[in-house]
Amino acid sequence: MHATSSSHGATAHDTNVRPDIDEYVRTEMKKQKIPGLSLVIIQNNHIVYGQGYGYSNIEHKIPVKLETMFQSGSMGKQFVAMAIMILVEREDIELDTPIIEYIDDAPKEWKHITVRHLLTHTAGTTDYPDDFNYREDITEDEMFELIKTIPLDFKPGKQYSYSNLGYITLGVLIHRITGEFYGDFLEKNIFQPLGMKAARVISESDIVLNRASGYTLEHGKIKNQEWVAPSLNTFADGALYLNMYDMVKWDTGLNSKKLLKDQTSFDEMWSSVTLNDNTTYPYGFGWELDETVDGMHVVKHRGAWQGFETMIIRVLKAQVTVVVFANLDEADVGEIASHLLEMYDSRFALKSRDDE
Repeated sequence: MHATSSSHGATAHDTNVRPDIDEYVRTEMKKQKIPGLSLVIIQNNHIVYGQGYGYSNIEHKIPVKLETMFQSGSMGKQFVAMAIMILVEREDIELDTPIIEYIDDAPKEWKHITVRHLLTHTAGTTDYPDDFNYREDITEDEMFELIKTIPLDFKPGKQYSYSNLGYITLGVLIHRITGEFYGDFLEKNIFQPLGMKAARVISESDIVLNRASGYTLEHGKIKNQEWVAPSLNTFADGALYLNMYDMVKWDTGLNSKKLLKDQTSFDEMWSSVTLNDNTTYPYGFGWELDETVDGMHVVKHRGAWQGFETMIIRVLKAQVTVVVFANLDEADVGEIASHLLEMYDSRFALKSRDDE
């Protein structure tokens, strides 16, 4: 697609950045038929390389910039997890307390589900039901009533099983503890303190500057994303608008004590969950865990929703981060981000890529 031959909003603060990044990205976009893509490589809180490629909106031929707003998908779960950890540090909640202590109308079946279980997808909660109507508006309260009727898949702590419903429940928990909609809590306690001026919960009706359109592939042809009820984009399972400048501020915040004062809070977030049988699974609180071939600790997460794919990879000790946003639901942003990280520094090749 001709859109991939153009790039926009480029910024580079390091002349040593590999010159073949552009060629690689354009080649992948053409191969995968990605309309638009935005990326940043961050080191020590500064953009080493950042660029937009292709179109954020094909119909109006609007180029992608670093200001372009993409939907986060499940990458947004890390912000919900941070909100929970802020409440933990405030001693408003405890990680290993059953959530029934905080949500008094939770089912009796949930009496052994803790906050930690929900954060790590080990609670036994499931995903959206197969017959769920994505085109019917439903409030958070109505959604929670539905979640409560769905039987647990397994005993809490027995295994890992990715659960969007678990994170929606964390949004309900934030609301019950603070009296605030989780999105308002994020705005006040994460976005504003870090200076993330554009980040916000998705809204179909609000005017959102630099909003990208999402796309899907049907028989090899690009089509507009499928429509879903606007209320579904207000749940805490990953429904944010983010741009690259705000992701740099988020990354900087994660490298500081601005949001969490205690290093052990970060250590909790970025440690493998221990299951009931004392085995571990490589997932923390809203973060997948990995390591480089040199054994450096890595945290990462992908997102996918409504014609968007997102990926963040952070090499913790080196303070190197790669973020990739694309507006096509078929885009393999995980592979692109991993490859960019390795192109930037071969020491950061991910061990998980060798296992695939």
